[in-house]
Amino acid sequence: MATGYPGQMKKLIDAVDDVVVDAMRGMAAAHPSLRVDLEQRVIVRADAPRTGKVGLVSGGGSGHEPLHGGFVGYGMLDAACPGEVFTSPVPDQILAATTAVSGGAGVVHIVKNYTGDVLNFQMAAELAEDEDIEVVPVVIDDDVAVQDSTYTAGRRGTGATVFAEKIAGALAESGGALADVAGVAKEVNERSRSFGVALTACTVPAAGRPTFELGEDEIELGIGIHGEPGRERTKLRTATEIVDAALSAIEADMPLSGSEVLVMVNGMGGTPLMELYGAYAAAEKWLAGHGATVSRRLVGNYVTSLEMAGCMISVCRLTPRLTELWDAPVETPGLRWGR
Repeated sequence: MATGYPGQMKKLIDAVDDVVVDAMRGMAAAHPSLRVDLEQRVIVRADAPRTGKVGLVSGGGSGHEPLHGGFVGYGMLDAACPGEVFTSPVPDQILAATTAVSGGAGVVHIVKNYTGDVLNFQMAAELAEDEDIEVVPVVIDDDVAVQDSTYTAGRRGTGATVFAEKIAGALAESGGALADVAGVAKEVNERSRSFGVALTACTVPAAGRPTFELGEDEIELGIGIHGEPGRERTKLRTATEIVDAALSAIEADMPLSGSEVLVMVNGMGGTPLMELYGAYAAAEKWLAGHGATVSRRLVGNYVTSLEMAGCMISVCRLTPRLTELWDAPVETPGLRWGR
């Protein structure tokens, strides 16, 4: 009989207190290319550390899978450290991940802009410096929905995290120097914007109840990946209207006309792929009508919020170099092509 299971919450778990470590145990069994340390709670490439290679480390609260552990592997992250659900990893975890991938060329930390993540990664970087590991942090803050929110000073870090991890990971894989790997991650962040929409709330296992309430005919525009409030709670709209609201907010912040773009229509965990493809069709039509050319795309679950229904649209204005790095081979549980 499972223990610590609150109320009548329906989830495919044993015990609430073990949900993260059980998931990590499953990742270890399913993906031999990873080395999973259950005690330190870090997920590392099996071939790490690699001498002379810049290490790439990210992490954050669990519940956003495949972010971050699902993006550990060739051409992307060298390590990830998952915290408890929607809770930052602690500095000791981040330090363990950093140390595990340090090959003498320095380590880049990809950090989503949430106060706990920023502070804990900063402390871990200082501890790593004490061990003669040079660390450069890159903070992702691509969300255009709100300026300040719960857990955040400034903009939230969301879908562009995937873009930064992939593109910086490609450069690190090819032998890029520490400053260049950090620099390209910063460039991706500067050239990317995201906007999320929730159709339903999600339930954190430890809480046993939805994180917020939405009426049967209500949606939240500009939601965060932890269920933080957005710009507006409004009546249900069509997919085309929702996409228009998201891309209009992005366009107002970062003009897209004349750009080649990478677009991600990301599921929040509970949205059928059929609906995400419908949203993508609306997004490509909108972008073409506003003078942008979609040359790369992703459709699916990449940055989730447990079982929340809804989607997030992320757009990156590409350059030839960014496109080349995006196209470079990658082999991780959550993203793979070219090998």
